[in-house]
Amino acid sequence: MAAVRITDFQRRVYAAVSRVPPGRVTTYGALAAHLGCGSARAVGQALRRNPFAPRVPCHRVIAASLHIGGFAGERAGAEVARKRALLAREGVRFRNGRLADAGRLHRFEGA
Repeated sequence: MAAVRITDFQRRVYAAVSRVPPGRVTTYGALAAHLGCGSARAVGQALRRNPFAPRVPCHRVIAASLHIGGFAGERAGAEVARKRALLAREGVRFRNGRLADAGRLHRFEGA
């Protein structure tokens, strides 16, 4: 089996998202800010390529609008439904398409 190759940036993103506990979510922008990166989109691209899911819980990252956002490179459909199901198993719910309980937002230390 070939070794998985990831960049230093991806490694940093995966390490940070791994600190988001079950039942909590963060946003792409909050994760980017925590990493000192100005691009939520770059964080999303790193998560899109996450070869370690679900052990590295990229499903715990949502859009700044508190909508579910994309998953596995998809913006709708089966992959987003799978993300919603993973989050529901952890107790994270969405109402009218948005995070139902803002208390579920994870705040990174020092943020």
